[in-house]
Amino acid sequence: MLFNSIDFAIFLPIVFILYWSVNNKHFKFQNAILLVSSYFFYACWDWRFLFLLMFSTLLDFYTGLKMQDATHQNSKRFWFWLSIFVNLGFLGVFKYYNFFAESFAEAVSHIGLKINPWTLSVILPVGISFYTFHGLSYVIDINKDRIKAERNFVDYAVFVSFFPLLVAGPIERATHLLPQIKKARIFDYSKAVDGLRQILWGLFKKIVIADNCAEYANQIFNDSANLSGSTLVLGAIFFTFQIYGDFSGYSDIALGTARLFGIELLKNFAFPYFSRDIAEFWRRWHISLSSWFRDYIYFPLGGSRVGVWLRIRNTFVIFIVSGFWHGANWTFIFWGALNALYFLPLLLTNNNRNNLEIVAQGNLFPSIKELFQISFTFSLTVFSWIFFRAENIGNAFSYVSGIFSKSLFSLPEIFPFNIMLLICLFVMIEWLGRDQEYAIAKLGQIWNKPIRYAFYYAIILAIICFSGKEQQFIYFQF
Repeated sequence: MLFNSIDFAIFLPIVFILYWSVNNKHFKFQNAILLVSSYFFYACWDWRFLFLLMFSTLLDFYTGLKMQDATHQNSKRFWFWLSIFVNLGFLGVFKYYNFFAESFAEAVSHIGLKINPWTLSVILPVGISFYTFHGLSYVIDINKDRIKAERNFVDYAVFVSFFPLLVAGPIERATHLLPQIKKARIFDYSKAVDGLRQILWGLFKKIVIADNCAEYANQIFNDSANLSGSTLVLGAIFFTFQIYGDFSGYSDIALGTARLFGIELLKNFAFPYFSRDIAEFWRRWHISLSSWFRDYIYFPLGGSRVGVWLRIRNTFVIFIVSGFWHGANWTFIFWGALNALYFLPLLLTNNNRNNLEIVAQGNLFPSIKELFQISFTFSLTVFSWIFFRAENIGNAFSYVSGIFSKSLFSLPEIFPFNIMLLICLFVMIEWLGRDQEYAIAKLGQIWNKPIRYAFYYAIILAIICFSGKEQQFIYFQF
């Protein structure tokens, strides 16, 4: 069930009405409605994988209780590692087994051995990386005595499977979401309106920006060998806006939908393409995942409070693991390593926390220096997205070599003026709203009511008139 589908447009109001109809009885009824709705939502993808989700939930709930009640440290460690190994085992089988088997066969072929690897013909369960990381953070936090184990199964199951975040995040923490689930929630009209506004902007990002950009990005990447360097640059730019519009659009819809039910999810994007360096970009892009790796991998390895070589090691570990999390392909690993190379100079010179404030705060336009920094960081990001998008490493390097050719200075064969105009309009609105939770959170609030509503209706009209060919959300595959 896609967020931008008719099915979801029917599903959401029904759940909303049922949820708030029991508001005066007990919030536990609300949680039961959320759980049943979330399981139905997930079953719409493939009901068979619902049992995997339920098993993972039961495993972490039970091991969490056993860890909490353990009287000896050895017993606590046993249940902790059981949960870790089983969770990562499922993730490894479904997501990474074929990659390792095929990579091993290819590696030994270079020394003259020929192996026909046994691979699995399985579908990747949608959202498995996200709900697995929910469970992992939960048991890790119990093991570190940061939280107490949850004893109400329904409450815990809602934390893992709450439908707005179930298939593509944000990756929530028990410390943030569980307390909201365990308390009464009163309907707040202003929050609900704000949620609808964020959903509207998320739909615009997905349907108008991402889906339109996807058509041209796919066309260019699929025929890159026959196109000029200038066209390939455009293709990379189209994918850059496709993945941002797609994923941040999903996050906006997820956060807005959760707000309709009185729940606040973690912010996942903070206008990353206005970053002045790569360190700032990674503080603003997929925030819930970046902070997860920081807290559960980078800091335990020593973070940046170690010697130079260990800081280099930790940086590469965190970025390569992040790349590998996205998929079983060498392109993602290379993408992660490339971003580590981008990040290292800032880390080693202690300049990785220079830009913590919003760019050009209080000003309409950035300074010349800020404009150069944004342009340079954006260019590095566009280049790295080529490896993320390519089918394999060979195609990625062929694409890059095609860019750096004489044809780079020719006119592009593909130049959809209307899409470029929409991107420019989109960037302008994002820039004006860069100090907000999302671009149109407060934009227009000081305008007269007719003008403000004309603005919202213009967004709705754009969604209807400029909707591209429906594309599945990119991060569903991760």
